[in-house]
Amino acid sequence: MKKYFLLLVCFTHVVVVSFAAKAPKQVIVAPGTLSAASATLVWDKPDQAVRYHIILNGKEVGAVSKSNYMLTGLTPSTAYNCVVKTEGADGKLSGNSKPVKFTTTPQGKVLNITEFGARGDGSTINTKAIQKSIDACPEYGTVLIPEGNFVSGALFLKSRMTLQIEKGGTLKGSPNTEDYEPFINNRFEGWEMKTYASLINAGTMDSNGGYTTQQISIKGEGTISGGGGALGKAMIDKHGMRSRGRLIMLMNCQNVELQGLQIKDAPCWTIHYIYSKGISCHDLDIVSTAHNGDGLDPDSSDDSYIFNCSFSTGDDCIAIKSGKNPEGYTIGRPTRNVQITNCNFTKGHGISIGSEMSGGVSDVLVQDCTAGALLNGMQIKGTKERGGYVKNVTVTDCQLLKITIFSALNYNNDGAAAPLPPTFENFIFKNIDLKAATIKEPVININGFKDPAHKLKNVRFDNIIMPNGSKVIVNDAQNVRFANVKMINGSKPDYSLNNSTQTTY
Repeated sequence: MKKYFLLLVCFTHVVVVSFAAKAPKQVIVAPGTLSAASATLVWDKPDQAVRYHIILNGKEVGAVSKSNYMLTGLTPSTAYNCVVKTEGADGKLSGNSKPVKFTTTPQGKVLNITEFGARGDGSTINTKAIQKSIDACPEYGTVLIPEGNFVSGALFLKSRMTLQIEKGGTLKGSPNTEDYEPFINNRFEGWEMKTYASLINAGTMDSNGGYTTQQISIKGEGTISGGGGALGKAMIDKHGMRSRGRLIMLMNCQNVELQGLQIKDAPCWTIHYIYSKGISCHDLDIVSTAHNGDGLDPDSSDDSYIFNCSFSTGDDCIAIKSGKNPEGYTIGRPTRNVQITNCNFTKGHGISIGSEMSGGVSDVLVQDCTAGALLNGMQIKGTKERGGYVKNVTVTDCQLLKITIFSALNYNNDGAAAPLPPTFENFIFKNIDLKAATIKEPVININGFKDPAHKLKNVRFDNIIMPNGSKVIVNDAQNVRFANVKMINGSKPDYSLNNSTQTTY
């Protein structure tokens, strides 16, 4: 990383001032991650950062290059004070961040599901035994799934509990559709409706209500595995495409952590949360191959922290949503403050916002991520029927293969239109490595809406490197700026502009 200097010319001499690394801002305990023995910190990435040093109660406990750190080995019901320092390129440390103070939770009882009759033989349906252990779990207690293959139907978690899956342990979704009945209130592809329950469920969906379920952790070194595409097809055959349950479904939940697990083989979307706040998904390995096999879908929810995760999916790796067309527009519950950092996207359709975004999406950060050959790359998508908005999106310090903004899609566009087209505005793409992109199609393809009042507005591309022969398309846009956007040979890419104004490159 370069070191920058400011030359102050005084009357008789020159003073050289080094721009030292700054302490991180907004160091917080990620929502839902506080337990009896651990807490996970996240913070905003300052300029000039090389490493971070974590100081707990006055003693350094770790140093990392990522903007997050998991504190372990803590004592239950104990107060802690933590600060983070930034190490700059010169090896010097910043001052302390603003302290973050927290108190660990009490240590609750651990309930092993085998004590309630569960059998990890890969064939016994253990729904009743596991649910009995959940119902018996005291506050701050843990339901433990040990080594073995434990098959189950729909399970329903409650507040202030942990579901922990040990290394070598698998919670396996039943292949039988009847094990996910009765139907529950849900939302799928933007519409509120009744669907099959998911393998893991928490909360009760209510678009007008508050948070019904709080402080849940789903974690461990084991596996959550669903019935996959075969279960999804069986659900479709019985009750239609939109009847399918997810693998993990959170509804009107607050302060939930998903950590450490391999999560795979969903019948459609893998992790879906709606009308929720404070969801932390970290250190997960998410794999799906099913039709509509999204990896993670934040839906009309606030304060999502997604970090240190890997994705290989049959559809969008992440799809940020907020309802569809007049229904989503009228409910009007947006998704806000989504931070996606230090993630690896190896396969799928996109790191996506939309297409169901009618309640609005704002304040999204994608940072320090790497994406493989995703079908649509880093993608913002909607249709003119959606209504709502997507605004204040920043994508920075990433290695990508494509950037797209789509305003017309050939799927999931049934139903009446919202009263106005969407608004797409205020996007920043900065420090993006696109060198490995294919040039068979545009590497950057951004489009607004045809309505003159709904052009794509206020988009900046700063410090972008692309392969030789790259093309950039800008349609129906206003105030789009390209600064230091170059191909490997130093030349500018080929620009194609249509119905766009105030565009500079």
